[in-house]
Amino acid sequence: MAAAKKSASVSKKPRLYPRFRMYRGDDLVLGPGKAELLGHIAETGSISEAARRMDMSYNRAWLHVKAMNEGFREPLVSSSRGGSEKGGATLTETGQEVLSLYQKLEAETLAATRTTWDKLRKRLRNAL
Repeated sequence: MAAAKKSASVSKKPRLYPRFRMYRGDDLVLGPGKAELLGHIAETGSISEAARRMDMSYNRAWLHVKAMNEGFREPLVSSSRGGSEKGGATLTETGQEVLSLYQKLEAETLAATRTTWDKLRKRLRNAL
């Protein structure tokens, strides 16, 4: 689930976003930003384009990919250098599965908390 961008026409409709962060020791190996990065890599085939879509430097995106690849038993992203051969990046089978499971975790959480969220939302000012 991609983070909502703020703009002049931001919806005032109340929304709930479950945000999970997975740690291996003290190292964050998967969270909302890293999951979004994986999604953009899957869509674009490029770490640099994924970084641009998130207004992130390539170096920062690469460090996130490195942390994820080191944090899981198998790498989540496979990449090749650019140059004349035109590099790129793809999610590995494990990367695709991890992203899918993370998104499922978010969806299942929303479904499980729907009743409580509805009650809480009604307490908000001008709730719809």
